[in-house]
Amino acid sequence: MHRLYKGLRTSIVVVIAACGGMLAAVVLSKVSWWNSMPPATASSPSTEKVDPNNVRVTPDQMHQLELVKVGLCSFRQQKTAIGQIAFNENASTNVFTPFSGRVTRLMAQVGDEVKRGDPLFEIDSPEVVQVQTDLIAALHARDKANSHLDVMRRQADRQQRLFRDKATSQREMEQAQNDLAAAESDFKTALGALTAARHRLRVIIGRDQDEVDRLERERIINPLLAVNAPIGGTVTARRIGPGQFVKTDASEAHFSISDLSTMWLKAYVAEGDIPNVRVGQEIDVRILALPDRRVHARIDAIGAASDPTTRRVMVRSEIPNPDGLLRAEMFATFKISVGNVEATTAVPTDAIIRRGEETRLWVEKEPQVFQSRTVKIGAEQNGCIQIRDGLNQGETVVGRGAIFVDNEGRH
Repeated sequence: MHRLYKGLRTSIVVVIAACGGMLAAVVLSKVSWWNSMPPATASSPSTEKVDPNNVRVTPDQMHQLELVKVGLCSFRQQKTAIGQIAFNENASTNVFTPFSGRVTRLMAQVGDEVKRGDPLFEIDSPEVVQVQTDLIAALHARDKANSHLDVMRRQADRQQRLFRDKATSQREMEQAQNDLAAAESDFKTALGALTAARHRLRVIIGRDQDEVDRLERERIINPLLAVNAPIGGTVTARRIGPGQFVKTDASEAHFSISDLSTMWLKAYVAEGDIPNVRVGQEIDVRILALPDRRVHARIDAIGAASDPTTRRVMVRSEIPNPDGLLRAEMFATFKISVGNVEATTAVPTDAIIRRGEETRLWVEKEPQVFQSRTVKIGAEQNGCIQIRDGLNQGETVVGRGAIFVDNEGRH
């Protein structure tokens, strides 16, 4: 544009020079005025430079912020460990078949809730037949002994009457009494055998009393055996299928049941930190699959041996699981509180702003004006974060709403 102005001034001088006289003087004066003008520049709106480390908020915006006076907070030294969620072994059990046989039906699946006594699976077993046969044989033996006992009683009574009437000898009367005593002994033995057969059928086979009564009444053998749940809980594993032949000496349990209302937390602590760990100490747990859930518990047991590969010792805690969200084998990180309580400068976790590797706070510089400040942080406990450097007690920082102020500073 400046070159255009110079070319235009030259053209005007040339044209006016040809006219001569006064007109030339007038035009030259105009050219002088033109030369005195500054070169034209592109107009642009004036902007005020804003410091991103200082933010001024309006009174209405102040209502959205929470100002916190920096003070002291108690912190306990913590040791970090990795671990996992596990089933509560005190409320879990494995289910095996008491007899060998072929699986004919499955009544429970993995994930099913079962009560104690609910059937899990059914097998057809010849051993079950044998136990029922023993019961039926014991019933026959009892009936036979009972019949023999009745005969001996009648014979003893008859010999007693004949002896009073002096119609028999004392020897025959005493022999009848001995035969009666032997019959009574045989009857008691038969009753004992019957009781044992009933017990085996109820306890070992798992028949209820109604089934035992049916067998004694009808004396019809049922070769099918239903294996029932010994405890209430959730079926966590099943390792058999229909038609499979199962044995009593199986290496793996056929079913596993666990009460999921409580779970175990297993932390693996470096053996060098074990001298600082005690039963009853508090632990803070973060579960990878549930990032918004924090679990607080206490140590219940410490392992007696160190793993030869990892050189870590298992530390166990028990926690409630009422909503069932915790699952076995979930990965977790643990913080175990050790040592004495230390009071240090701290702020609420809401006040911390993280920008990459930097940690910042918004500190009140004057009413409605806040300044960004870089700080060094330490441990986080009970909703507070230690401030190791960059902040003094008594200063005021933005707690709730700090992210809003930070967004304003970036605009």
